Amino acid sequence: MDKVILFIALSLPVIYLSKRTLFDIKSHGFPRFFSWECIVGLFVANYKFWFAEPFSVNQVISWSLFAISAYMLIAGVLLLRKARKPGIVRVDDNLFKFERTTELVTTGIFKYIRHPLYSSLIFLTWGIYFKHPTVITTIVALLSSVLLWFTAVGDEKECIAYFGDSYREYMKGTKRFIPFVI
Repeated sequence: MDKVILFIALSLPVIYLSKRTLFDIKSHGFPRFFSWECIVGLFVANYKFWFAEPFSVNQVISWSLFAISAYMLIAGVLLLRKARKPGIVRVDDNLFKFERTTELVTTGIFKYIRHPLYSSLIFLTWGIYFKHPTVITTIVALLSSVLLWFTAVGDEKECIAYFGDSYREYMKGTKRFIPFVI
């Protein structure tokens, strides 16, 4: 019962953050919401194992994935925030403020991958998963990853609509989630 209460409690902020896109099936925020819910579910399933057997292989993998996730999140957000030009406003209520870039970001981590924030969520998903892998958490982690792939595809359509051919060219020279891989 406490896991259900914890899931609901952690889902409330996710619902609040997703309120603008929750019912817009064409928005990249729609599949992102369900991915976030998968991540919440993984956390609820595995939080009791967070510090269990701290030097086990699973824990080392988990904390390594968390470190990569944190790096990608911080690097991505800092570059996106820097990319907003003063006096130029991008109006799109489906985007968070830091996502409303007015110029295409192609430096730093964005030189190698188009979606460091979604990549961060993928690494977070698998970091939580490795705390205590089970058949159910494997399915949930895979579902979260697939949903993040759909999120990125939707985001790319929105970026093409806003940035046009420059985004299409950018896509040719970068990977989606992992530099030089995918």
